[in-house]
Amino acid sequence: MKRFMKRMVIFTLVSLVIGAITLFLIDRNVRKEGTKYIVDMDEAPEVDAILVLGAYVDPKGNLCNMLEDRMKYGLELYNKNKSGKMLLSGDHGKNSYDEVNAMKKFAEERGVKKENIFLDHAGFSTYESMYRARDIFKAKKILIVTQEYHLMRAVYIARKLGIEAYGVASDPRNYYGIEYYKKREIIARVKDFLMVNIVKPRPTYLGEAIPVSGDGRATHDKN
Repeated sequence: MKRFMKRMVIFTLVSLVIGAITLFLIDRNVRKEGTKYIVDMDEAPEVDAILVLGAYVDPKGNLCNMLEDRMKYGLELYNKNKSGKMLLSGDHGKNSYDEVNAMKKFAEERGVKKENIFLDHAGFSTYESMYRARDIFKAKKILIVTQEYHLMRAVYIARKLGIEAYGVASDPRNYYGIEYYKKREIIARVKDFLMVNIVKPRPTYLGEAIPVSGDGRATHDKN
């Protein structure tokens, strides 16, 4: 019995070590590959669309600090003529929660024409946002805007899905809870590494194509 328990302890420890090494190597690979394509705003290439990834919006439609900064950077890229189209991707799975229309309002109030704003109402995850950018919105070359800790994974996923993606990091300030988000991101990188390389699931929703080369008003559900 003692010999069996000893073997079990050794097996468990070896498994934990192997698991930890695997997590470390996958996390490092995603960060390394994603970082290659993160650029400064002025160095960013012209693209089909500027893809801004959603984040929390309060019940009154106010953007959280992270999302406000993502939108500001996305708008600056738009005003620098890096693209004439903005693709705003977030969670609008319920009538009571709507990231994308809050983002749309923010953009419109700062001068972006309605026809240049495309809304992805089913961007429930980073993976789904990239998948739908490719298959629904037919974007072949994009600039992704989010905070750097998240941006590495987003660019990695997009590239693996065949999109020529570049990233611009929106980090003008410190954020409450950022260290927690960075730790959680390690698991997210491993999850999405498996999703994009092995599992390759379809997103929650697909549908008819609405190319970003057209009129963004086709994606609007509110004025």
